[in-house]
Amino acid sequence: MTPSPSSTDWTAPFDDDLGDDLALALRLADAADRVSMECFDAPDLEIKTKADATHVTEADLATERAIRDLLTAERPGDGILGEEYGTSGDTRRQWIIDPIDGTANYLKGIPMWATLIALVIDGVPRVGVVSQPAISRRWWGATGTGAWTRTPDGRTRAIRTSEVATVAEASVSFQSIGQWDAVGRTDDLLRLSRAVWRDRGYGDAWPYMLLAEGRLEFVAEFDVREYDIAAHVPIIIEAGGRFTDIDGEERLDARSSLATNGILHDAFLEMLRT
Repeated sequence: MTPSPSSTDWTAPFDDDLGDDLALALRLADAADRVSMECFDAPDLEIKTKADATHVTEADLATERAIRDLLTAERPGDGILGEEYGTSGDTRRQWIIDPIDGTANYLKGIPMWATLIALVIDGVPRVGVVSQPAISRRWWGATGTGAWTRTPDGRTRAIRTSEVATVAEASVSFQSIGQWDAVGRTDDLLRLSRAVWRDRGYGDAWPYMLLAEGRLEFVAEFDVREYDIAAHVPIIIEAGGRFTDIDGEERLDARSSLATNGILHDAFLEMLRT
């Protein structure tokens, strides 16, 4: 079951205790890191092309299997949606996983890729973990618990979005020109780039985490699936930001995303409104 759009406010309080689920999500990330790092930058990495012309490596498949095996053992009643093995189960609780977000970087030996793990309850992303083991970084959050990161030296600290309050002072990541061009919004991207202080295409999961840490004010992309973005939502919201699709709706299935520091969300929506 793919999570359907929810009428529940993503920022609404949640009464259930998510502590055990967050702890499990972090252990899932530990298991994923062990598998993905075994194959990273290996000269004999097996790479195939999927029907949609994107790449998949043996590490993508093995990492998702490791996550699924642990979920099956510890949360047998929960559903799972994964990029490589699809959907299993039909329940109000669904784990959404992208074993290696940034496969194109992974297969080139570029360390900017991540494992994304989310728990969605009644269509609302409640737990999120983003693990980027090749640079020894991890970020996580759950409704009501705040947003956190672990740095390469092993320290854990709370993170918060920036207090930048004007578009002219904002630093933004647009992911790629090709994404915007493919949906006929190149002019919008140019207008955005001319209005802000700085624009860069950092790509994949990393810019969302930079935003959660207060280093960017805007990240947006197109042609995204639920597994590309679900894990980011609780982290960014708990850090004080906002997360919607490009039209301002709180949904995972719209094939677009817009994350901001919260203060500038409406201003960016207005700028990009078509």
